Amino acid sequence: MSTDATPLLGSLRARLLAGLLGGLLLAALLVAALLYRITLREANEVFDQHLRDTALSLRDQMFAGPFAPQPELSAQDRAADLAVQVFSLDGVRVYLSQPHSVLPGLTTLGYSDVETREGRWRVYGVRTPLHVIQVAQPTAVREERAARLALRVLAVFALLVPLLAALIWGIVGRGLRPLRALAAQVEARPAEALEPLPQTGLPSEAQPLVQALNGQLRRLAGLLESERAFLADAAHELRTPLTALRLQVQALQGAPEAERAAAGTAILAGIDRASRLIEQLLALARQEQLPAPEPRTIALHELPPAAIADLLPLADAKQIELGYGVAQPCTLLGDAEALSLALRNLIDNAIRYTPVGGRVELGVQCVDGQPELWVSDSGPGIPEAERERVLRRFYRLPGSPAEGSGLGLALVSRIAQRHGAQLCLDQGALGGLRVRLRFR
Repeated sequence: MSTDATPLLGSLRARLLAGLLGGLLLAALLVAALLYRITLREANEVFDQHLRDTALSLRDQMFAGPFAPQPELSAQDRAADLAVQVFSLDGVRVYLSQPHSVLPGLTTLGYSDVETREGRWRVYGVRTPLHVIQVAQPTAVREERAARLALRVLAVFALLVPLLAALIWGIVGRGLRPLRALAAQVEARPAEALEPLPQTGLPSEAQPLVQALNGQLRRLAGLLESERAFLADAAHELRTPLTALRLQVQALQGAPEAERAAAGTAILAGIDRASRLIEQLLALARQEQLPAPEPRTIALHELPPAAIADLLPLADAKQIELGYGVAQPCTLLGDAEALSLALRNLIDNAIRYTPVGGRVELGVQCVDGQPELWVSDSGPGIPEAERERVLRRFYRLPGSPAEGSGLGLALVSRIAQRHGAQLCLDQGALGGLRVRLRFR
């Protein structure tokens, strides 16, 4: 954990820093753009008034005749790049304050905007009894002034960026301190410690992470406890057939020749029971510990024939009629191997608990659009009060005459859970037990 925690936190801090500074930069750009628009609008109002005042102040000036005085523009007017033109009433220009390569011609009175090769001009014209006075200004002057003010704002922000970055870096590091403490606490815990992590002192944003970790620890503790119980039960269940086999082998060694065949048959039967128990233990362990495979489309009605073929010798040995009743085409998404295993265990249980000469029947059908697989027998059935208990591992009905490990229905229950199926035990049409798997 120590090798990964610091880069993770550093990356989180860098991302927060980049995000906050990026947001501040965007905000500064928006403020600068807004300030530019506001400043330009105010500059237009101020300069428009200045154009008008300048034009009106020149109404009493004389512009015709050899001795007519030429008005001088103030330093403020020259700084604002004002151009004064005076036209006679017949449109001849008689005065120009400062030369430009291109100036707007005679325009309408009042305010107007004129496009020239030099750019856009703002013009104000006023008429006197003898002349038309026109004061013009390039709009670039106004835009430049507004842009300078906006750039000053950005310059101030640029100067503040290092300070803001250092401040944000420190604040984020302080905020991540509880996460670093949590990481150190998790790293220092022993591997067998499954107690919940403390949630006090953590920011609210970290609470969901700790809650998820605590939930995972609870599930892990439950899984480990289940495995301990499973191993203890498995060791207990395996000890019994192995002890019986040991006693049978010892009896075989001292038995007369005539009894050895019967003893050998008993040993083989004991080996078969131990092998079946081990197979069920391994199958149950796989279903509980290994991840479920990728679900695939299964033709549910195609599974029973193969299961019947596998278990038909066992049914014939007890003269039990094994049949396939209802066979409606049904498909679902799931694990075909696991469902075949569940079906074989259901048929095997039904055969073992059905008396000699009885009947076991299975079928596949769709009920309200949902696939259903069932196995029914003519055996003694299971009392309603015991139907939930028989789904537990290694549980067998008291006084049950059949030999078994008590794992068959537990294995079927686990497979049903992994497929989201409902497992139901009730009385079937044959008078014994009916086990149904109803898939959603």
